[in-house]
Amino acid sequence: MPTTPPDPTLSAISPALRARILVEALPYIRRFHGELLVVKLGGAAMDDPHARDTVLQDLVLLRLVGLRPVLVHGGGREITAMAGALGLETRFIGGLRVTDERTMEVAKMVLTGKITPELVAAIHRLGGRAMGLSGEDGPTLLVRRQMGPQGEDLGLVGAVEEVNPEPVLAISERGLIPVVASIGLGYDGLSYNVNADTVAAALAAELKAAKLLMLTDVVGVQGRQGELLSELTLAQAEGLLADGIARDGMIPKLKAACDAARAGVTVHIVDGRDPHSILLELLTASGVGTMIDAAPSGTA
Repeated sequence: MPTTPPDPTLSAISPALRARILVEALPYIRRFHGELLVVKLGGAAMDDPHARDTVLQDLVLLRLVGLRPVLVHGGGREITAMAGALGLETRFIGGLRVTDERTMEVAKMVLTGKITPELVAAIHRLGGRAMGLSGEDGPTLLVRRQMGPQGEDLGLVGAVEEVNPEPVLAISERGLIPVVASIGLGYDGLSYNVNADTVAAALAAELKAAKLLMLTDVVGVQGRQGELLSELTLAQAEGLLADGIARDGMIPKLKAACDAARAGVTVHIVDGRDPHSILLELLTASGVGTMIDAAPSGTA
């Protein structure tokens, strides 16, 4: 099996410092041993092969030391590219892709026929074990048709109504990393395109995951002056949405994060472009992104 070459930058770190880094991680490994962690992969961490492999290395390591990661992915850029190659128009309303039957066929082909197998293969290449599934398998995700913000018809776009955790748990209990594509099954028996942030939050809530990690292309959630907000309560995160401070692509991500936090899941929003940001956020005292505290039990 091919192995990843050693990182030459490690030679610049003294043995004592390397040992201290490992010792710092031990309390966190002990604390989260056996716990489920949901990781949503997106942005540059998915599009750049090196960044993607760095993320997957983190997941393989976490699995090997006793944590139980679950990987959720979308694939918006690849769906857009494939749809364009096939002569299909791409339209978005309220940040959601208008999805007719042909676009849904493209989404399934890209997500379950290309991206999921690539991620599973990469995890195996990096020394881990994984199995892919979509929300239709089981089914894991039952969805209703979602309308646009002004009641627009978005076509085959789904909002999660029910989550069946059994397929994901069965894979995880076998020592594998579940790799979940963001497609849901409608009550009408049709396939639906579902926002991957929403899928990750719904899964994390139903699995009672210890953590939800959402990878993005910014350092974390930013305040009014662009400063990094390293820790937020649920109320503070909701305030950023209500006051219009959260903008653009951070809006659906923060909404999904708040949904998970209300269900008792601690959420971390981190920059997936930074090497090993998952390990730094989970296994060090300082962290590198934004943590949104879980709502206390009974307050959701």
